[in-house]
Amino acid sequence: MLTKRIIPCLDIKDGRTVKGVNFENIRDAGDPVELGALYARQGADELVFLDITATVEKRKTLSELVNKISHHINIPFTVGGGISSVEDVSVLLQNGADKISVNTAAYRNPQLIADLAREFGSQCVVLAIDTKQEADGQWYVYLNGGRVKTDTLCTDWAKQAVDLGAGEILLTSMNHDGTKQGFALDITAALAGSLPVPVIASGGGGTMDHFVDVFTTGKADAALAASIFHFKEIGIPELKSYLHDKGIVVRQ
Repeated sequence: MLTKRIIPCLDIKDGRTVKGVNFENIRDAGDPVELGALYARQGADELVFLDITATVEKRKTLSELVNKISHHINIPFTVGGGISSVEDVSVLLQNGADKISVNTAAYRNPQLIADLAREFGSQCVVLAIDTKQEADGQWYVYLNGGRVKTDTLCTDWAKQAVDLGAGEILLTSMNHDGTKQGFALDITAALAGSLPVPVIASGGGGTMDHFVDVFTTGKADAALAASIFHFKEIGIPELKSYLHDKGIVVRQ
């Protein structure tokens, strides 16, 4: 049985780690280099770095900062934000990224997923989906850091992306983001149960039991969280110990 992964996320704005609620009310959460090093020491399985305003500000991800962080960690490192070409990915991989995350650019140009998978391998390509459940009960894809709604269903886009070569799905529920009320179990389970690639659940983790729920009911392969780790509400070693005690296979 594959071990379940715990992944802290560094949302980066102006070179600092930040965190919001429902993609709004952003506040400072610390120095990303220090946080990344801390999480690696604590036993995080991977680290995700998302330059959350790169697409909106029409600029590239901060490769210098990626380089600095990569020199302080010894765990797989996924980087996203403003990536729209094979060249962008080459720069990030040269600066220490192991995987890259694409979102808006991939939706606007799905061929990008195929190009990246062909050039770097599917294992390198993570498709990030920001999704929101609307009044009709359906989960829709949002772009540009949650600012732009599309008419595309989350499940349809995820399947198309995997068919094109995405090796992993990073699923963020905008309804749950930053609320600490629990992950979006239904949509996570729907994707995890229907796709042949790992699904990372993001948005809503607030207690250790929420992680138990997302790994069992939600069928997630990995769980990503930010503020509970940044603000020292839950420690990664304690979380892994708790999950182990609940019968969930994690790397200690």
